[in-house]
This record gives sequence, C-alpha cells and structure tokens, in this order.
Amino acid sequence: MEREQFEHLVEEALAGLPQKFKKYIENLAVIVEDYPSGETRRKFGASRSGNILGLYHGVPFKHRGPYYGNIPPDVIVIYQKPIEDICETEEELKEKVQDVVLHEVGHYFGMSDAELHRIERELRRRGDSVYRRDAIHRKIQG
Repeated sequence: MEREQFEHLVEEALAGLPQKFKKYIENLAVIVEDYPSGETRRKFGASRSGNILGLYHGVPFKHRGPYYGNIPPDVIVIYQKPIEDICETEEELKEKVQDVVLHEVGHYFGMSDAELHRIERELRRRGDSVYRRDAIHRKIQG
C-alpha cells in the first residue's frame, strides 16, 4: 500500500476515536514509519523482521501535572510494513491499524501493555469493538 493511503487509514483511526477520548488528547504527534529501528527492536526484544506494530513515546496523560507544558509533543509511531506483513486483505489492514492506534492511544492515557492486552483478549473473545472503547474509557476514568 502506498504511504499516503496508509497514513489515511491512521488518520481515519484517530478520527474514529470517541469524542470522550479525543477531548483529552493534546500535544501528541502521530507519525508513520516503515519499520522500527534496530535500536527500538533491541530495546523491546523484537525480531529482525520487526514485530513491533506501534510505539508510544512521552509522558502519559495520567502523569502530567500542573507544570506539564512547554515540552516537545509526545509521539505515537505506527509501523506500516509489519502491519502490512500480518494482514491479508485491505479490510484486515484497516482493522489492524485501528487496533494499533487504539493500543498506542491507551499508552498515551497511561495504560500498561498488560492492561491493554487483557482488554484486547476480552474484545477478541466477545468480538465487540464497542466493548473495547468502553473498557478503555472506564480504565482512563477509574
């Protein structure tokens, strides 16, 4: 897929976030890269082929205090090629981009991988994307 088309899928995934999330998102840049760097793969124990689909860098929202400000934006990186490598259809690709964007936004709000994976397992079990959004929202508010 051309980079522009893939970036459009990322933009759609961000635009599709519920307003109750979007209103809290600030000072965040979302970018697309082909693959994670060698340093990133080593840091997170990923294979050479790059099984990292996305990455959040920054100060999670729940850890921002009154003095948070005047700093560079947090960054979410979405890795195009590893996502394309695991998807067989454009519909799968669109769904995976939505999942990865939502996962990284969960990190923005301060959720751990363990919490996000638990929610994602429950989502797969139920097959219910509304549940995913509500579960993450409850976790952010709680």
